[in-house]
Amino acid sequence: MDLKAAKKAAKAARKREVGLDFPRAWVEFVDPDDAEQVFRCDLTWLTSRWTCVFGRGCHGIRPGRASDGCCTLGAHWSDEDDQKRVLGHAARLTPETWQFHKQGTGPKGISEPDEDGDLRTRRVDGACIFLNRPGFPGGEGCALHTLALREGLEPLETKPDVCWQLPIRRAYDWIDRPDETRYLQITIGEYDRRGWGPGGHDLQWWCTGSPDAHVGADPVYVSYRAELVELMGAGGYAELVRQCERHLANPSGPVAPHPADQPAG
Repeated sequence: MDLKAAKKAAKAARKREVGLDFPRAWVEFVDPDDAEQVFRCDLTWLTSRWTCVFGRGCHGIRPGRASDGCCTLGAHWSDEDDQKRVLGHAARLTPETWQFHKQGTGPKGISEPDEDGDLRTRRVDGACIFLNRPGFPGGEGCALHTLALREGLEPLETKPDVCWQLPIRRAYDWIDRPDETRYLQITIGEYDRRGWGPGGHDLQWWCTGSPDAHVGADPVYVSYRAELVELMGAGGYAELVRQCERHLANPSGPVAPHPADQPAG
């Protein structure tokens, strides 16, 4: 597909995206592993049929860069430990598995400051330094993701935090009760356009609200098991599974299903 056709397809896909405001079903439950924490989970999102369509229908977030997916901006480090962990795994990449191995192991390294001075993965030729481009003999896509699959690891072990968490959004809020007690509310939900901040509305296309990406064989709570266990703990995830199964078992169908979901088949 040439650039003009790709931009036309992305524009059409943007029009198919559902709105940001629609009914959602939420559930709250105490963290089985910590009574001072309460999970607030978006069942509409977690039981949806969203799936990553990178390389098979993803339109990308920037015009003319569909093959970048959401890697155009680079990945901001959550903290020094995040960066150190990824550097340790990147040390096992080779020129055969990482297109920009020479640049990444050179004096500039893998990080750079953004316009606000926050560190992120360096961008090379307009996208993340770890993104192997189409035509690279070692395979296109994230070199760190491919490393994990090759070594039998979960991609969340090798990739920056923000990369493996997307498009799950975890947020924290302290909630004060009328009896002057408080608890930490941990929200697990959809990383929609608003999750990106004001600039999210300017993305060429975003997958969580697009019917083009709601074609998965399994619901998100199943396909993202490893990521959700990491975000919630084993006990929290086990309870989430019970709640999702009850939600889907409703004889009348799930309450407030995701409007972008496509019929299974």
